[in-house]
Formats: sequence, C-alpha cells, structure tokens
Amino acid sequence: MKFSQHSSSRNKQHNILRFAASAIATLALAGSIHTASANPIKKATTQEIASVPTQIQQTQPAIAQIPMSPWGLIPVIVVGGLAIFVPLFFGGLVVIGEREVGIVVKKFVISGRGLPAGRLIAMNGEAGLQADTLAPGWHWGYWPWQYSVKKESVVVVPQGEIALLVAEDGAHIPPERILGKVVECDNFQDARKFLSNGGEKGRQMGFLTAGTYRINTALFKVITVANASKHGMSPEYLRVYHVAGDKVGIVTTLDGLPIPGGEIAGPIIAAHDNFQNGQRFIDGGGRRGLQEQILLSGSWNLNPWFVQVEQVPMTEIPIGYVGVVISFVGKAHEDVSGAAFTHGNLVNSGHKGVWVEPLYPGKHPINTRVMKIELVPTTNIVLNWSGRTERHNYDAKLGSLTVRSRDGFAFDLEVAQIIHVGALDAPKVISRVGAMQNLVDHVLEPTIGNYFRNSAQDYTVLDFLSARSERQAEAADYIRVALRAYDVQAIDTLIGDIQPPATLMQTQTDRKIAEEQRKTFEVQQQAQTQRQQLVRETALADIQQDMVKSEQGVMIAELKAKADIQQEAVRSEQGVKIAELKANAKVKEMTGEAEAIRLRANAEAESLRLKSIAEAEAIRATGNAKAETYRTGVEALGTQGYTAMQLMQIIGDRHVRLIPDVLVGGNNGSTNGLVDGLLSMILWNQTAKSGEVISPLHVKSTEPRANQQDGTAPTVVDFPLDGNVSGS
Repeated sequence: MKFSQHSSSRNKQHNILRFAASAIATLALAGSIHTASANPIKKATTQEIASVPTQIQQTQPAIAQIPMSPWGLIPVIVVGGLAIFVPLFFGGLVVIGEREVGIVVKKFVISGRGLPAGRLIAMNGEAGLQADTLAPGWHWGYWPWQYSVKKESVVVVPQGEIALLVAEDGAHIPPERILGKVVECDNFQDARKFLSNGGEKGRQMGFLTAGTYRINTALFKVITVANASKHGMSPEYLRVYHVAGDKVGIVTTLDGLPIPGGEIAGPIIAAHDNFQNGQRFIDGGGRRGLQEQILLSGSWNLNPWFVQVEQVPMTEIPIGYVGVVISFVGKAHEDVSGAAFTHGNLVNSGHKGVWVEPLYPGKHPINTRVMKIELVPTTNIVLNWSGRTERHNYDAKLGSLTVRSRDGFAFDLEVAQIIHVGALDAPKVISRVGAMQNLVDHVLEPTIGNYFRNSAQDYTVLDFLSARSERQAEAADYIRVALRAYDVQAIDTLIGDIQPPATLMQTQTDRKIAEEQRKTFEVQQQAQTQRQQLVRETALADIQQDMVKSEQGVMIAELKAKADIQQEAVRSEQGVKIAELKANAKVKEMTGEAEAIRLRANAEAESLRLKSIAEAEAIRATGNAKAETYRTGVEALGTQGYTAMQLMQIIGDRHVRLIPDVLVGGNNGSTNGLVDGLLSMILWNQTAKSGEVISPLHVKSTEPRANQQDGTAPTVVDFPLDGNVSGS
C-alpha cells in the first residue's frame, strides 16, 4: 500500500515537471516563431512553420513568387528546423496513433536506482521497461536522451479465435499449479494492475477472446492464430472449440489439485461456465485430470493450456434394449435396493454404483470414461446349446450337452432356451452378475446343463427318445422356477436333436429291420395263403360251373325225354308242354349262367398255383357228371329208349334223312301201297310245277306195328319233306 502511494506521488511530480518543461518549450517555440515572422522576406505563418513537410512543400510556390537570392532560403530552413526539432527534443513530444500503443523504456534515472532482482518491468520510475504504456495522442516530457518509446500495434483477436498470453514478469506460480492465476487487470491491458494484484509470470490461465486490446508487449507475449506456429503451437488450438451435435466432449483438465486416491475423475465443480472460466474451477477445488462433467454440443472458449477435450459419440440405446448405468464416480454409495435384494446394490442416479433407473432407447450424453453402459435386451432371447449361434452371440460358447442315461450310454442333447429380462429387472440382473454374458456363462449354462445331466440319469436312452415331450415339459417347469430367482423369466425350454450312441442305434436299427422283415414275411405268407385260397375257390367255382352245366344238361335231357313221351300221348299238348319245358330250361339255364358269372367274378382273385390241380379235378368232375348224366338217362328211359333219344337228337342236330320223300308200303299185305306211292309222286310233281308249296308233305303209313296184337288203331308217322319225324 505504501509502495503504491509513493509511486503515485512520484508520478504526479514527474507529470508536473513534464508540464513545466512543455510550457518552457512552447514559449521558446513561440519566441522563435515571432522572430521569424519579423523577417520581411519570409511570409509564412506559424501554422505553416509547424506543419509537416508536405505543408512546407505547399508554401514553396508562394515563396518562389518572391524574387530573392538563394541565400535568402537559409534563414527559412533554419527557422523551420528549429520549429520541428525544439518541441521534439526539448519538449519530449511523442505522438501515438489510434491503433498503436507506446512501450516506454527509461534509459536512466538521476538517483541511479535500478530494478529489484528478478523484476523486468519498472513500477516506480526505475530505469528499464515501464509498466505504463502510452495511449493514442500527444505525450510530452519523453526526452529522447532519457526515454525510448516503441510503437506497437494493438492486438486484434478475430471472431472465432482466442489469444493466449505469457507473462514475462510477476510473482512465481506455486508448485501445485502450472498456469498463472487470473487477476483484475482489464484483460491484461493494465500491466501495473497485473503486477500490483499479484499476477504470476508464465503461461496464463486467462486468455483473450475476440476483440481489440492494447497490450504491453514488454510484459506479455501474445500468441494468436497468426503467430501460433512461431511459438510451437497448432493454430487449431487457438480457435473456438466446437462440439458436434451428436457427440459429447470428455474433458481432461491440466491444472488444479490432484485427484484423491480411490477416484478416477474430478468431481463436478459449479459456476465455471463449462471450463471457460478456469480460475473459478481452480478456486472451487477443481481437480486436474479426467473430469466427470462433460461438454455438450456447442461452441466454447477454452484455454488449450488448461483443458483438453475428446469428442465421442453419444451413447445410443437401441430399440428393444435398456442401458444399465454402472457409474465409477459420483456421490457416496447409498444402496436403495431394499432388504429383499441381497445379491447386489442399487443406487440412485448421480451416485457411485449401479443406477436403479435404466436408460431407455434413445441417445444419451454419457461420459463413457467414468461410466459403463451395459446393454440388456428386453425382447425374448434365444440361447442354443448346439452348433447354431444367434445374432446376439451370447451363446457363442455354448455347445450341445453330453448326458449319460440310466443304462450307462452317453449321448448328445441339443437344447434351446428362451428367456426374457424386464426393463425394471435389468439393473438387478446386472448388479447380480455384472453383464448379460456373465448371466449366460455363470447362471444359465450351469443351471440348464446340470438339470439335463441329472434328469437323464433317471431314464434310458430309448425312454428319453420315446418320451421326449414329457422330458421337455418337466425341464420347462424346473428351469422357469430356477431362473426366476435371478430375476429372469424363462419363456420356454425346447429339446432339439438327440444323438444317441452309434452302436446302440445300430443295434436298434438292426432289431427294427429284423422286426420289419419278420412282419414282411408274415404278410407275404398271408398273401400266399390267400392266393392259395383264391386258386382253390377259383377251381371250385370252375368245377361248380361245370357241374351246373352238367346238371342243366341232365335236366334238359330229362325234360326232352319227357317231352318226347308226352308228344306220343297228346299232339295238341305237345307244343305247349315243350314250350313250357324249354322256357323253364331257358330260365334255369340263364339262372345257372348268372350264378356261374357271379362265381367266376368272385373266383378271379384266386392264384393260379392250383390251376393245374383244379383243371384235373374239373376234368374228372366233368367225366363223373357225364357218367352220372348217362346213368340217370338210362335209369329214366331205359337203355334202348335213352339210346334212341340220343340218336334222334344227333339225327335232328345234323339234319340226317332216314326215309325218302315218298314212302311206298303195303297195307295188310297187299300191293296197293305202290299205287298210293305213284299217286303221291304225281301229286307232288304237279304241285311243284304249279308253284304251290306244300310243307310238310306227309305220307301216312297205315301199316300196323309188328308188335300190335290188341287190335288198336295203327300208329301214324308223319315224314315231312324237311326230314323231321314226328309221331302220334
């Protein structure tokens, strides 16, 4: 405080001395100008003398109009030089442009006092680089023999860029920090305030945003995009940092207190405007290193010496999944899972541990360096204990189960398990097992594998194969209860392919083949038996057909014999009876043929194996039938009668004539028969010539029978011309 009061008093004294010196120089300048104006040769005004050389050149044409000798120009030149030199040299005038800043260097002091050790910028009038700069305008009292003023351009930071500063003087940065603290110094434009308020030398925490600044370049080295490469930096570091819309920025700070043991990231610090105000971050207890807080999409003014940002995509939770958050940072662990859940811990959001609320489908700005998102499918999951692998690859390490049956056979069993994890149960599952893959490897695989290994020992291989549906239902009930204890829903358990031992299957195959062959042989034997029966029935049917024909023939012969006998009795009734007998015979014959057709149709399916035997039996039966027919005819008609009937039948069938057309015979031993015969011939010839048809022409023989002794009427025999014989 004393130092600042002393320096201000000294500044006031210097200002008074400078004002006095300026006043004396002005009076001297005015006196010289007045003396010059008294010269009648030169007619220039005071303004023309004090103007710049261009203005002197403009007065030269007017002077040239006055005729004078070359020697008359010497006083003018001398007076003009004095007008310019005296204010600059004796008045110490310094002119600073509008976009300039004057850096003052004091060459010496009368007292001989120098800067303290380790200081570069003079604060109290010491010789050397001065803290105060010259603003735009006229400044008096900076005599060239004592002061040197260097004009620097103002610092311009374009839009979208920042400028970093390195202080050449100030206090030392504490060992626990690497950047100089931010002090009140009008954005580094007031070097005196920077040094007076404890500004530290070296790289600065503060930086310049877009704008124009008058910086004392003797104290501050300004790094911009234009000169970044000269200072070994990439120009991209000095541009406003942009975070894309679908990404988040993971921040690592390079200054601050160390992260305490047991933590992996610094806690969230309030009111530092997303790391844009580094000093507030440091004052709030910010830690150097990885930060829990992230940067969302937008543009940020960040000091690259203080903050490094890595952009990563937002965490996307696909449809059909939820994301269980496992946080490695945050508030102290407070379990909210309740007393019933004893297999893990669940915490609220913002705490360290497994969050009780999952992330639902969408994009979430998650710091993946300090948090882990475990995706849990909420749709049905199919796990295969076989060579097949689903798209989720949870079952990539699962293979078919090798189990052993009760009868000691080892066989492979393929199983498919369908499970479901609810959205609200997902944090419990992850808290219990850590990941979905662990659920498959450490819970489902041993549970399902051990169940089938144990249950297979209660059944033989063949029982397991034959009662597959029952085994599947039992497995589904057991696994459903077992998985519910792990907050997992078992939708269904399916048994796939069962691969028994090859030797057992070969034995079963051989046995099955033998059994099928035995059945085949039995069927073939039955077929052969049926074939034999068919042949036998066919033969019997054929025999019966022949027997029917024989019987019909016997009946016909009998009827014909009866008809012949009856014809001898009554001629008038002969035709009717014969017709009736023929009709009856025809009906019976048709009935027999119908019965034969029916029997033949039923017998067509009989095999031909016994055909030869049947034919032999048929021939024998036929012979027997004919013999029986003959015997029956002989018994009915007698030997002579049946023989006569057969002869008459043959004669009738073959149309054999036994008598001539005209028969000449005697009557009672007389010879009148010849006359009758001649008359008959004449009558027949005349009838034939006249075109008359006499059919039949009968010649009656009245000759009595040789054996007729009782005097009855003689037998009349008609001999028609066609050869048929009938008698009455």
